[in-house]
Amino acid sequence: MNFKKILPVTILCLATVAAWALINARPDVARASVPPPALLVDVATARSAPVTFSVRSQGSVAPRTQTTLVAEAAGQIVAVAPAFVSGGFFRKDDVLVRIDPRNYESAVKRARAAVARAETQLATETATASYAKEDYARLQRLNPNTAPPSALALRKPQLSAAMAELQSAQADLEKAEGDLDRTVIRAPYDGLVRQKIADIGQFVNVGSQLATTFAIDIAEIRLPITQNDLQYLDVASLSAGSPLMADLSAEMGGEIITWPALITRSEGVFDADTRVLYLVAQVLDPYGLQSSATQVPLMMGTFVAAEIAGRSGGDLFVIPRQSVYRGETVWLVDEDSTIRPAQVDVVRADEDFFYISAGISEGDRYCATAVEQPLPGMKVRVSS
Repeated sequence: MNFKKILPVTILCLATVAAWALINARPDVARASVPPPALLVDVATARSAPVTFSVRSQGSVAPRTQTTLVAEAAGQIVAVAPAFVSGGFFRKDDVLVRIDPRNYESAVKRARAAVARAETQLATETATASYAKEDYARLQRLNPNTAPPSALALRKPQLSAAMAELQSAQADLEKAEGDLDRTVIRAPYDGLVRQKIADIGQFVNVGSQLATTFAIDIAEIRLPITQNDLQYLDVASLSAGSPLMADLSAEMGGEIITWPALITRSEGVFDADTRVLYLVAQVLDPYGLQSSATQVPLMMGTFVAAEIAGRSGGDLFVIPRQSVYRGETVWLVDEDSTIRPAQVDVVRADEDFFYISAGISEGDRYCATAVEQPLPGMKVRVSS
């Protein structure tokens, strides 16, 4: 009975002694410190250069002059020009629409007849007044005591009335001829029909809309500029009549097309909702009809991007955005391939670059690659 109790204890003791002996018999493991891996980065050299700022914006092309053609005479439209269609080009003084002129031709004939009657009446009164004056002069020679003739005796009121009647008839004739001329609707400028509203056979009244047209001499683009971007533009020169240069661009058929433009004015007030100031760019001859050079038309309604030439910023370091850590630090690479931070003075930042005036020196090497969680003294490997 005692043997059964002692056996397990003996086995446990023997196992413990064997385990202790195995642990003490194992060889020591050699320990070596492994340096952290160096980060692979691209390195660029800082070079200063003269910088002229530019401001980017965008907007839609619109005509400077747009008109709603209306009828100035009532009647049926009897003819329209081939160019009187949506998208049709026309030249200044081209006849676009003709309204039935018969009623107005009759009015002109009546007015001419009234002028002829008034002229006859005036001639009659003139002759009668001349006879009356001669008769009164003969009477005064026969009777020197005769009183001076009155205006009525010399028929001056009748003569004045005849002259007034002639002037009234002439005015009616001018109006009738003007009404007849207004049955022909002529183009007020070189332009394009945006929308045709009336067509041949339609009866129109005075004031009825016929079409919407616009001039093709100048196109305008309203470009919104923020208050922050205004400091980089010489807006004051616009008031002095000096325009700013701009380049417009748009993608057409997979190709980027550009057009030169001039910023000619500002609208002078900030938009209360968006807090932007609109500058107005102009493009001469947007459809290229007045130029012999081949030009892609800048059609109305095209959405374009604009790059406006601004002020000179002097000599600055132009550093890509990804190379500036948290918008204020550039990590420089020393000769021993370690990095250290440099606080920089940023003059301006856009979507591509930071423009730096101080904080780095000419010829400094900096990490062009964005470094995650950089530390001073961190080792880097320079990419070839």
